[in-house]
Amino acid sequence: MLELWSPAMRHGLWRRLWLALAESEKELGVAIPDAAIREMRANLDEIDFAAVASYEKRFRHDVMAHVHAFGDVAPAAKGFIHLGATSAYVTDNADLILMRRGLELLRSRCLDVVRALATFAERWRDQPTLGYTHLQPAQLTTVGKRATLWMQDLVLDVEDIDYRRRTLPFRGVKGTTGTQASFLEIFDGDHDKVRQLDLLVTRKMGFPAPLPVTGQTYTRKLDAFVLSVVAGIAASAAKFSGDVRMLQSFGEIEEPFETEQVGSSAMAYKRNPMRSERIASLARFVNSLEGNANQTHAVQYFERTLDDSANRRLVIPEMFLATDAILLLMENIASGLEVHRAVIDRRVAGELPFMATEQLIVRAVRAGGDRQVAHETIRKHSLAAARALKDGADSNDLLDRLAKDKGFGVNLKDLEGVIDPRRFVGRAPEQVDQFLRDVITPLFAGESARSEREELRV
Repeated sequence: MLELWSPAMRHGLWRRLWLALAESEKELGVAIPDAAIREMRANLDEIDFAAVASYEKRFRHDVMAHVHAFGDVAPAAKGFIHLGATSAYVTDNADLILMRRGLELLRSRCLDVVRALATFAERWRDQPTLGYTHLQPAQLTTVGKRATLWMQDLVLDVEDIDYRRRTLPFRGVKGTTGTQASFLEIFDGDHDKVRQLDLLVTRKMGFPAPLPVTGQTYTRKLDAFVLSVVAGIAASAAKFSGDVRMLQSFGEIEEPFETEQVGSSAMAYKRNPMRSERIASLARFVNSLEGNANQTHAVQYFERTLDDSANRRLVIPEMFLATDAILLLMENIASGLEVHRAVIDRRVAGELPFMATEQLIVRAVRAGGDRQVAHETIRKHSLAAARALKDGADSNDLLDRLAKDKGFGVNLKDLEGVIDPRRFVGRAPEQVDQFLRDVITPLFAGESARSEREELRV
């Protein structure tokens, strides 16, 4: 991702755009010498940035600085580079190429995370754990089922990426205010050749179609569309990181921790979820920038204003770079999550008797009791058991209380038979199997194997 947003990549694309324009103009009859095309093609990536800086100091115009630097190494083309074009021809079209490639890189990162979570979900498909609603203990789920929720967010993000990459248009060859007047002049009023030029350049640069109409720039609504996808990925990762941070505070699941890793400079015993916290920090940064794109679009008066330029040069690369870092962190965590089954089982045991009240009522009625009396008995003992836990009791003794209550009429062994945790997870294990089979396996059909995992430096 750093390479993608580097000056060498960006300005190498500018030169490729100038080459595509010159080639297409020549194909349509403009008298551009063969030597000009050859020299341009031979110098696409040999950019003298010192020379560019010198020109820009003189001209105070980055595009013209690069036009002149390109002309220095392709002298036969000097009089044809940028013919009929405006600055947005290279700046805007290059940005669309960079964003489309950036989405492709993020897609690959998302798939790396999904692979890691799929392995985790399969391994822990049937491990009962407390579910939470309103951040309060609720009906049981499984550790693996919870991982499918994290995966599903990323699957939706991948679908969003695929749609945007497939439908992202090219700015194309539109001229100074989008009217193509300069190209109409070049082709002596031949409208068909101007239309052909637009399509030729678009196809040479690998896009299916250009925007039908533009001002000087492509509509900044396209930036908002793309950056919404990027921000969505960051939001998915932030949700994951928040869950991991809370699970680590419960002692149930922990992110990886290296042998000599230091959790705190003062508290030597600490094992902090610093990678998850870093995801949260970066995701907040990314999502704070998302609205910027629509704000910028909203103030592009008429055919364009220039108050978008400096802003976009910061916002677009930073959102892609930060989200790339987020996904590297997320894959690292997902590949090394530690599950502490004993803690999970103990926490389930502390809550499960309360969740089994409906089944306990049925047992009491089967033993000859009255449903309403059983309900009141359970309510009374549940409140007492909950109070005991809050006052420091080691375990939930609701079943002992009920067994000792002669009015309830069910012995302890029968009561304990009700609260096998696996009876309370519903179809969670089967949902994991179905999700992996019906969603994840098709997602990876035709995909190449994951790239070698990158090691986090810190």
